[in-house]
Amino acid sequence: MTSKLKLGIPKGSLQDATIALFERAGWRISANGRSYFPGIDDDEIECMLVRAQEMARYVEKGALDAGLTGNDWVLENETDVEYVTSLTYSKVSRQKVKWVLCVPEDSPFQKPEDLAGKVIATELVEFTKRYFAGKNIPVKVEFSWGATEVKPPTLADAIVEVTETGSSLRANRLRIIETLMESETQLIANKAAFKDEWKRKKIENISLMLNAAIAAQGRVGLMMNAPKEKLDAIVAQLPALNFPTISHLSDPAWVALNTIIDETVVREVIPKLKDAGATGIVEYPLSKVVL
Repeated sequence: MTSKLKLGIPKGSLQDATIALFERAGWRISANGRSYFPGIDDDEIECMLVRAQEMARYVEKGALDAGLTGNDWVLENETDVEYVTSLTYSKVSRQKVKWVLCVPEDSPFQKPEDLAGKVIATELVEFTKRYFAGKNIPVKVEFSWGATEVKPPTLADAIVEVTETGSSLRANRLRIIETLMESETQLIANKAAFKDEWKRKKIENISLMLNAAIAAQGRVGLMMNAPKEKLDAIVAQLPALNFPTISHLSDPAWVALNTIIDETVVREVIPKLKDAGATGIVEYPLSKVVL
């Protein structure tokens, strides 16, 4: 029988972004709205949809060999798992999210200490309790089932909420007074599974390809021909990922260059390359970059 890796895919806000990332990495995951066991075009992987908030618990217990979740939920549940790699992606952007302590814009509270004896609403209950306990600030932390932004000041004095861009907080007229933590998606593994040679290699291969797909986002490849006499001037215009690859051509007076640059600067770089003497400049998309 084919060996199987039990892999948890986060259900909810990260689901679509995770499935899209796996597709860029080379795996096609097919999830319909009713099944918690999506298909995947890899006979060695068995997927299960699990909420990110619960993922680390199931990985720790061995119900899953590996899974993707935020390190915020690993810390919330105080689980003992193997951190394989950080994957900076989310439902909106390619940046870390923040858990922040917020109050209404017109609130008199300016710092965490001002909330002594007050009520804090959050989904991140245990971490928030430990945070305030560590500062010796007595507060009451209540679990929020959703719509946390609308609770202060009527239903809570302050909230601890996750944000990517801050737009939802601003829309609800909330002001950040403290950042409790930054978080990003992690590929985590069960410690016993990670000691198994086959499972460890499979998990590491998944890690490699997911990171390669993330590294390719926002970057493009450039290739061009250059006369040797102008090579230094042309290379000086290239903000290379590492160093450009230079290959000899059949004409000894010419070389070919290949490099990777950020997509945002292409429109400025190509004219400079042309002015410096490069010819046959070709821009091409990237699906993966293995660093």
